[in-house]
Amino acid sequence: MPGDAIAGRQAELAAVTALLDGVRSGTGGALVVRGEPGVGKSALLRHAAGRTAPARVLRATGAEPERGLAFAALHQLLRPVAGLTDALPEPQRDAVHGALGLAAPPAESDRFLVAAGVLSLLEEASRPHGLLCVVDDFHWADRASADALLFAARRLEAGAVGLLIATRDTPATRHTLRDLPQRPLAGLDAGAAATALASWTGTEPSPRAAARLTEATGGNPLALRETAELLTPGQLSGREPLPDPLPLGDRIAAAYEDRLAALPDATRRMLLVAALDGRGDPGAILAAAARLDVPGHALEPAEAAGLIEAGPTAITFRHPLVRSAVQAAAGPPERRAAHEALAAAHGDAGEADRRAAHLAAAAVGPDETVAAALSAAAERARARGGHADAADVLTRAAQLTPEPHARARRLTDAATAAWLGGRPGQAHSALAAAHEHATDPALLTELAQLRGRFALNSGDAADALRIFLDAADRAPGRLALLADAAEAAACVGDTEAGALIGRRVDALPGAGPEEPAFRPEQPAARPKQPGVRPEDPASRPEQPDAGPDQPDAGPDQPDAGPDQPGGGPDQPGVRPEDPASRPEQSGAVTEHPGARSEQPGDAFLRAVLAGCGALEAGDRDRGVPLLRSALAAVEDTADDAAALLWAAAAASLLGESDAAAGYGARAGSVARMSSLAGTLPVVLENAATAERMNSRFAHSEALSTEGLALAREAGLTNSAAAHLANLAVCAAVRGQEDLCRTRAQEALAIAIPHRLGLRAGVASYALGMLDLGLGRFDLAHRRLTALAAAGPGAGSPVVAWGSAADRVEAAAAAGDEPAAHGALAFLEQWSAHAASGRERARLARCRALVAADDGEAVTRLEEALHHLAGDPGAAWDQARTALLLGERLRRARRIAEARDRLRDAVEAFRRLGAGPWEQRARGELRAAGESTGPAGPDALAALTPQELRIARLVADGASNKDVAARLFLSPRTVEYHLYKVYPKLGISSRADLVRLLGRDR
Repeated sequence: MPGDAIAGRQAELAAVTALLDGVRSGTGGALVVRGEPGVGKSALLRHAAGRTAPARVLRATGAEPERGLAFAALHQLLRPVAGLTDALPEPQRDAVHGALGLAAPPAESDRFLVAAGVLSLLEEASRPHGLLCVVDDFHWADRASADALLFAARRLEAGAVGLLIATRDTPATRHTLRDLPQRPLAGLDAGAAATALASWTGTEPSPRAAARLTEATGGNPLALRETAELLTPGQLSGREPLPDPLPLGDRIAAAYEDRLAALPDATRRMLLVAALDGRGDPGAILAAAARLDVPGHALEPAEAAGLIEAGPTAITFRHPLVRSAVQAAAGPPERRAAHEALAAAHGDAGEADRRAAHLAAAAVGPDETVAAALSAAAERARARGGHADAADVLTRAAQLTPEPHARARRLTDAATAAWLGGRPGQAHSALAAAHEHATDPALLTELAQLRGRFALNSGDAADALRIFLDAADRAPGRLALLADAAEAAACVGDTEAGALIGRRVDALPGAGPEEPAFRPEQPAARPKQPGVRPEDPASRPEQPDAGPDQPDAGPDQPDAGPDQPGGGPDQPGVRPEDPASRPEQSGAVTEHPGARSEQPGDAFLRAVLAGCGALEAGDRDRGVPLLRSALAAVEDTADDAAALLWAAAAASLLGESDAAAGYGARAGSVARMSSLAGTLPVVLENAATAERMNSRFAHSEALSTEGLALAREAGLTNSAAAHLANLAVCAAVRGQEDLCRTRAQEALAIAIPHRLGLRAGVASYALGMLDLGLGRFDLAHRRLTALAAAGPGAGSPVVAWGSAADRVEAAAAAGDEPAAHGALAFLEQWSAHAASGRERARLARCRALVAADDGEAVTRLEEALHHLAGDPGAAWDQARTALLLGERLRRARRIAEARDRLRDAVEAFRRLGAGPWEQRARGELRAAGESTGPAGPDALAALTPQELRIARLVADGASNKDVAARLFLSPRTVEYHLYKVYPKLGISSRADLVRLLGRDR
């Protein structure tokens, strides 16, 4: 609302006051004020900023001409506190420096990392009295700044930082800001309007005049004031009649136009330059005006007319309507001349991005010089992590590009940038436009690969598989296409396609997979494939419980477990959410498809793909040696997330579930430390599964909670489904029935239409495990049996194989002995060559479940515990085996021994947070004659997912800065959470935390 008067805004002022009180007391937050132009948003922000003391205030205002300049609004906001960046964790500091142009951007920078740095910087700037960030005209903020600010706004609970945003009320802004508290501003009522009118005009309006004006303007303060200025004091006070009609809407615009028309020509030209500049930078405006032979004093008549305010640091228009009227009054030649002058001024000042933007605005028809300047600006934005803005700039560059191939190249890059910027719709549009212009076979292959990646990340996985295979037909030498196809096949659950891909890999020219040409010091896979995620290494808690049990599976089926990446090639399709994270797909592809020479790590990938394909085709004699030789080349110090995830896939197929879990967990750590934030949701799928495989359900839940949030922010729908399915399994183990069902249904709602058989299988598995844990054995048996029979797109052999041991238990408990024996037979076939102690233990446990003789059953269960001894990640299997052994010993009347085993089971389930299983063990213990107290909660269960993630990292020796860097938090947020963790766990130091969590592991 113009001026300082705040009339009729009691509720809005109360909300602002609550935000300011929170800032001063150390509990931050965000508030969005939205409404139509002129409704008083800016007045409310000015009111808040003037009452923030002693807290610091940072301000930024979005400007329409700067919407395509990545981080322009953020630079405006953070410039006063840029000197505090040295306190940030190094990856965040480097990312923020690059985004703000304070240093060259790091080699790997993306929007999550920049956003985390912004959050840390805001919390540093809040010392010692708090900080309020005021962002006006948010609807005009560049996308990179908007993304970073929204990321921070969702995470302000731990610091004394407030974010107050004003924006126009549009469907787009409502959607963008939907997660933040909002306060819509409506028009003033007649009483508040009368008060405001009196303060602006010095004349008390009559009740009739106030009511008439309020009705006519909808109570919009700007419209009220502008209309009042066109009335006489007599009309306003009621002594004279009001004009009919009132001077509203177009008449107000016409009034501005009349004022502009009355100004000297030089003044109008100066105003046009200021309107097109957008920032209000006096230096740039005056320099550009000088190129048009307009003197600096030409501003004075506009100031006298009340159209602008000119100061030493900014030239601002009274209202956006004035700026719009200035541009509307100028003809196209005048606007182009002003843009050309501004381009020259920004060029002289070394502002290449702004120069390029104004050159583009002045262009008439295609112009390669301007297009090249825009492309260079887009590349600078992309390097700083401003992918969404880079996409907009590249799209405009393509429009100005005269040559079709170059236009297609730039549209392809625009599609990639839009995808990385979390704008999938724009990415698909750019991709379609690129395809219309592309004729080069290499570029067509790249477009197909991008289209497949988009589908694999957020669309139909079966479509992605088809796209990759078709592209591989046209470009037979591209190993990356076959890797992507293998991942898609695993996601769909299509083993026939996996076998076909393995044969195609064998047929590639170059070093044959029979004798892999890789060395241990070149462990892996392709640095370009950070998103790689050999899937769900454990589609079920005990992970390698896998033994195919499907009717059409033969004894030579691959050793796959739900703990494995996808029955084989699975996730390792390495698909960072980053569709262009590797050279051959992110930049200019200049060679013909298939012409790429062998790269370091290709032999490793060949061996994995060929080995997985051989296993899926039933050729164990060839597949097993290939996968083992590939794993032998992966060093303990391997630091390539893609390679580690492929290794996890290979280990899973070999039945090495413990090794698969280790590779998956390491991949997550590498992704965090190497700043691969954009690929992190995908990598966290495997890391979360690895934790679940290693019986750390609370930590698995924490990782998937984080991964789900990041996946949703990045628009990675299918990754969100993976995290939802994993969360459903964790909830099933805990016996959280409502949560399990909710998460499973959310996952299935994505997985079924997207034909994500692997995700659908894990979600269905969660429901089966829920029934099994709650003692609903018949229902569990039916669910798990149906799960094993589900075909591609609705289920996955990986999950079917991995749930075999659970099917044996459910069938035996339900009294279906033939089904139990059938599942066991399949598990025996699958586990015949497994070297893992966990697999041998599961096999022994399942044999005990179908044993008719208690003595044999006890022997088998003791054998299983022997295989699990000393394996800290096998606590879940140990507890389930101890429970079954205690039950058998009690039936055999070996009561004392039964009690020992049942006590072990009770304690283990308690520590794991497996409530239903603990209750079952307590019931058996009571039946054995030992009274038990009520179940005591595990200390870790009291921690939130965020607190648990932080506690784990601190226990591993990470400093607060290290934790902040890995979790995209600020160091102060880490301190805040640790302050809550210690009393919850009943400890007082980091050393206590190390001891407690070390014992938990």
